[in-house]
Amino acid sequence: MVTLNPYLNFPGNTEEAFNFYKSVFGGEFLMVQRFKDTPDGAKMKPEDQNKIMHVALPIGNGNILMATDALESMGQTVHTGNNLHLCLSPDSKAEADKLFNGLSAGGNVTMPLENMFWGAYFGMVIDKFGVSWMINHDTNQNK
Repeated sequence: MVTLNPYLNFPGNTEEAFNFYKSVFGGEFLMVQRFKDTPDGAKMKPEDQNKIMHVALPIGNGNILMATDALESMGQTVHTGNNLHLCLSPDSKAEADKLFNGLSAGGNVTMPLENMFWGAYFGMVIDKFGVSWMINHDTNQNK
């Protein structure tokens, strides 16, 4: 069964924002990954290497609030409309394809579905209503 979690983009202050959310909601981060820890991290500008590539904070029963720093050095600018994505986590590649193809009908694929270095089958699309979606199937599930 697919799960749905919000994914936030910040203009370089993800760490500050998530420390605030952690103080409000409690809990511990499931993951904090910095850009320097990615395969191309060493090629990035030094001031961007310590920025947040991915952070995840569990909230409530089975919900996860996630985020990243959108970096201008990577051509990204945060504004209303691209600061929030809905992240779907399907149980299989087939379900990922079905959801991605359905949501992309009449919309705009911003990143095609493909296998990623973090062990996921991942893609991004803005649907025909302007809603931003991420599809992230954990390929370690072997489904």
